[in-house]
Amino acid sequence: MRVLITGADGFIGKNLLLHFREMGTIECVSFTRGHGIDELSELLEEVDWVFHLAGINRPKFTDEFVKGNVGLTELLCNAIKASGKAIPVVLTSSIQADLDNDYGKSKRAAEEALLALHKVTGNPVFIYRLPNVFGKLARPNYNSVVATFCHNIARDIPIQINDPLAVIPMVYIDDLVESFKRLLVEENNKQGIFVEVSPMYSITVGELADQLYRFKTSRDDLVTEPVGNGLIRALYSTYVSYLPPESFSYALKQHGDERGVFVEMIKTKDYGQF
Repeated sequence: MRVLITGADGFIGKNLLLHFREMGTIECVSFTRGHGIDELSELLEEVDWVFHLAGINRPKFTDEFVKGNVGLTELLCNAIKASGKAIPVVLTSSIQADLDNDYGKSKRAAEEALLALHKVTGNPVFIYRLPNVFGKLARPNYNSVVATFCHNIARDIPIQINDPLAVIPMVYIDDLVESFKRLLVEENNKQGIFVEVSPMYSITVGELADQLYRFKTSRDDLVTEPVGNGLIRALYSTYVSYLPPESFSYALKQHGDERGVFVEMIKTKDYGQF
């Protein structure tokens, strides 16, 4: 299978590329900022799927929303239409598409361009209205508060919290990628145009900061958090990915007498210690 990924050098794109390469059965074609618009038609040749992940969310000027989110989507749709092929397209939109702000309106217009392609040509389309997406490889101080907090806390840099009670709806990057991968299985393509990722988590900004600080403290008191599953596991996996290499290992205290030596490596709140 051959897949075109727009925005392949972004947060979601990098993670998707890693997963596809691990599968070993999918050839990936990347479209990034370094490509010209006129290259789209050529890149679409012999492509079986398109994952349209490229977009603008923090421009210097608001008119860049239209160019980056709407304009590029329309150009992609026109190129697919000109190819005469029924290429399925996956679009990463935003829950803000329902809001009356510049970003939300541009995402809604991108959705409408894709829906028009589907109506005219019958091309299968799948639209993800995503909340905050978190996980490894996200840029700190950009579009992920989790990335910013993980990066700063791991480096003893202060974090800023304006409203600790503000609730953040989130999905974990690996769950999103698994949803993408399921689309490639033919029997799963009947779930409709708008696709939701499961599980979806929610946490307040204050709770998020407290949890990440507990991960940091565990290096000193050795008491690990319950990282077996769910949101805490996903946050812990994300946090350790932001540790500087020199901070990944940590010292352990030896206890010894004439009988020998033992070292506590991990303590748990419920199941004893190792």
